[in-house]
Amino acid sequence: MARKYAKSLGNSSIAVAYLRVSTEEQHLGPEAQRRQIEGWAQRQEVTIVAWHADHGISGAAGIDHRPGLAAALNELRARRAGWLVVAKRDRLARDVMLAGAIEKVVRSSGGRLASADGAPTGDEPAEVMQRQIGDVFAEYERAIIAARTKAALAVKKARGERVGTVPYGFHVAANGVQLEPDAGEQATIAAAWVLRNRGVTLRGIASMLDLDGHKSRKGTAFTHVQVCKMLGHEPAPKPREETPEAPRAFDAAGQRARTMVALRRRGAR
Repeated sequence: MARKYAKSLGNSSIAVAYLRVSTEEQHLGPEAQRRQIEGWAQRQEVTIVAWHADHGISGAAGIDHRPGLAAALNELRARRAGWLVVAKRDRLARDVMLAGAIEKVVRSSGGRLASADGAPTGDEPAEVMQRQIGDVFAEYERAIIAARTKAALAVKKARGERVGTVPYGFHVAANGVQLEPDAGEQATIAAAWVLRNRGVTLRGIASMLDLDGHKSRKGTAFTHVQVCKMLGHEPAPKPREETPEAPRAFDAAGQRARTMVALRRRGAR
């Protein structure tokens, strides 16, 4: 017997909006997504009560790796909103099973998932099938993008060009292969080392760098994990080990005397 969704208990006149921009393709940026969602809300006479977003997150990433989506789902439940709305369904996920799982979470919270591009939201078999077909194509498109990226990297590697992540503190030289020190990032690394040598913790360094105006490549505040990488994956200090006591020298005469005393006591018994 097919499992039925819980009856919607949310307020159908309010919605929570979710935006996602991946690292793979940027043609539908956050502003474009926002305009689409605002157009949908106006047509449906729905008020958007909260906006949440994930930046640089793949469509295959789970909920536990998407703080914006997790916040949107919590807000949906807390506000008792009737809708979680996205610009396109592939903004929710580019994985068939993941999209279905997220939709179940939305339904269990008393809401429905809406797509501003007009994807059906009902429970009729034809509407469910149409959504699932859209999810299949979204997953297929992600696979195509990944394949193209892999092929492009292979071509660059064959030409002798550099591929892979450029470590913090450097940038790729004009020849596309060598790395050159980046003055601004090197200054940030130097400031981090000054703090570390003073005994400041990694979290403390991240906070102080932010206060001094040092930002990551994305323009955001550093985290303690990024500081750790910046300092060359500095390992955490090992717990202090107690120095074992040196073994005592064997006292043959003393051992013989103790043995004789023990034998006399046994004979006396």
